[in-house]
Amino acid sequence: MAISSLPQLDRFFLTDAGLETDILFNKGIDLPLFSSATLLTSDEGVDVLEAYYRDFLDLARAKGTGLILESATWRASPDWAGPLGFSLDELDGLNGAAIELLRGLRAEYADVPVVISGCIGPRGDGYDPGKIMLADEAQSYHAHQAGVLAAAGVDMLAAITMTNLPEAVGVTNAAKALGLPVAISFTVETDGALPTGDALGDAIAAVDAATGTYPAYYMINCAHPTHFDAVLEDGAAWTARIGGVRANASCLSHAELDVMTELDIGDPEDLAARHRALIDRFPQIRVLGGCCGTDLRHVTAIAEACLP
Repeated sequence: MAISSLPQLDRFFLTDAGLETDILFNKGIDLPLFSSATLLTSDEGVDVLEAYYRDFLDLARAKGTGLILESATWRASPDWAGPLGFSLDELDGLNGAAIELLRGLRAEYADVPVVISGCIGPRGDGYDPGKIMLADEAQSYHAHQAGVLAAAGVDMLAAITMTNLPEAVGVTNAAKALGLPVAISFTVETDGALPTGDALGDAIAAVDAATGTYPAYYMINCAHPTHFDAVLEDGAAWTARIGGVRANASCLSHAELDVMTELDIGDPEDLAARHRALIDRFPQIRVLGGCCGTDLRHVTAIAEACLP
């Protein structure tokens, strides 16, 4: 799918919520190393994933809007094969199965505009950049999973919870080499900056400069609106590149969330109102969903507050 043909560039699309936290905390199902791809190893796990996605497809149908189906592959890149107990071929198979599931759901919900997005997570932790790769190394690393997802038939790729600039550049260039649209989604700390300390605006400008403005759009995810709304500049060129938000339910920092044993679901109505305020300021933000701590309740509230 060409970048210019992505329907979410021109109209509102919903996404799902915090898949991993919903499955783990709300449904009580263990996810080894926080990898939802492990659900694809059993019929019961596939049923759980399918039911999860159906809730959001039903919501999009009820609201007369589209849905971006994000694959359960955030933690399914090559380095995770061994720790998860898989061979690389087995992990590749799970990546393919994740897309096959979404393609089947799209065929079933033919009346709902659906974009199938291949989700690529960071090589390391989504909260901590750890050892930062060079951009070329990041491209080489992420090209493997990107190629598997492309072969399975995705419409686009989405790099979720990017913590640093070189990795975001690498994923973008991997997508570019495949001719696939890509959304780059940065995570920010409570001060609105990346975990590396880079300002969000500088990060977006740097990735655009390094890749020929290749990303279809940027997103912010895994942070509460109170963490980033103050750093968004009205009328700035970089904020015009932000096309989506997948916020956390909680106002807590990543460090605080990382040690919690119970889920903080925040206030869904307040979260929805903050999204409404964001799109009033930045009407180009057309992709709305949730991240850690959110579930169908939060995305439903956001849809009711924001959809025209």
